[in-house]
Amino acid sequence: MVTIAVPKERAPGERRVALVPEVVARLVKQGARVRVERGAGEGAYYPDALYQEAGAEVVERGELLKGAHLLFTVQPPPEDLIGALEPGAIVVGFVQPHKNLDLVKALVAKKATVIAMELIPRITRAQSMDALSSQATVAGYLAAVHAARLSPRFFPMLTTAAGTIRPAKVMVMGVGVAGLMAIATAKRLGAQVFAYDVRKAALEQALSLGAKPIELPISAEGEGGYARELTEEEKRIQHEALRDHVAGMDAIITTAQVPGRRAPILLTEDMVERLKPGTVVVDLAAESGGNCVLTKPGEVVEVRGVRVFGPLNLPSELSVHASEMYAKNLLNLSGLLIEKGEFAPKWEDEILQGALLMKEGEVLHGPTKALLGGA
Repeated sequence: MVTIAVPKERAPGERRVALVPEVVARLVKQGARVRVERGAGEGAYYPDALYQEAGAEVVERGELLKGAHLLFTVQPPPEDLIGALEPGAIVVGFVQPHKNLDLVKALVAKKATVIAMELIPRITRAQSMDALSSQATVAGYLAAVHAARLSPRFFPMLTTAAGTIRPAKVMVMGVGVAGLMAIATAKRLGAQVFAYDVRKAALEQALSLGAKPIELPISAEGEGGYARELTEEEKRIQHEALRDHVAGMDAIITTAQVPGRRAPILLTEDMVERLKPGTVVVDLAAESGGNCVLTKPGEVVEVRGVRVFGPLNLPSELSVHASEMYAKNLLNLSGLLIEKGEFAPKWEDEILQGALLMKEGEVLHGPTKALLGGA
């Protein structure tokens, strides 16, 4: 019988949990044994009793990994869990190797096998396992909510005895999963929404949600649904065209990121200078450097009346639903790791091959291998 271990997340500010009781019950019904660290679900408001009712064994941290085949995490596993891994066990969770090279080296030294959730291929078959998308949905929703909260203006149009208030103008820069959710949420709040992306297909999706696309003579479709990096000439064209557009906005939400690299700067100093007092910028790329030159990760910065918020780990704020969505991603992925309650990874499957960061200590992910100097 396969044993799945779920720890209490220890990263600062992390409130999510890898498995929720509903998903635990489904795994147990399929024949798996699930072991959950005491208090693991507290941050997401799932008490230990619910896990026990779902069929999980609730244990102290020191007993968590004894005989465990799978370690399901949200954040990269800390060193104490890496040290306690059983031979042949698989770690499944977000790893972000470019930010956590020391942990990657510890996993290599342990000869661990690691499936990185951020490496799940963006193909149709893997959509139900795509944790980047599920968590980006949460982040996009909260980005619009925070923009409305920080703005000194109403988002919807209001007709009152004191006169008519026009709807706020909100611009979403970067129309991936997070951007689309930000557009949909801002529209629900009554704002007039504009959208910009270097990918033509993304602008078509924004249009379907009721946003007004801002089209430039640039197309930068990349692989896996991402945008490629712009050339210097394309950056110049983008900058000059967007400078006038951003000046009339009441709120700007930026979401542009490049996996494993610093986020591109979309709002330069001269563009920020053109923003009117009271404008709010919510920068979802703060953790990877920020799309705005003023962004300070985790802080609200106010310069000349412009407020710039660089939130960190937004999905943790919506811990109940973020955990539920992530747990279902893991449940769907587990179908490639477990068969009839037995530990049976399907290593030949293209999804596992794409998401496999390392196998038995051998790093298979090219960019991570390069960061480690080819070791």
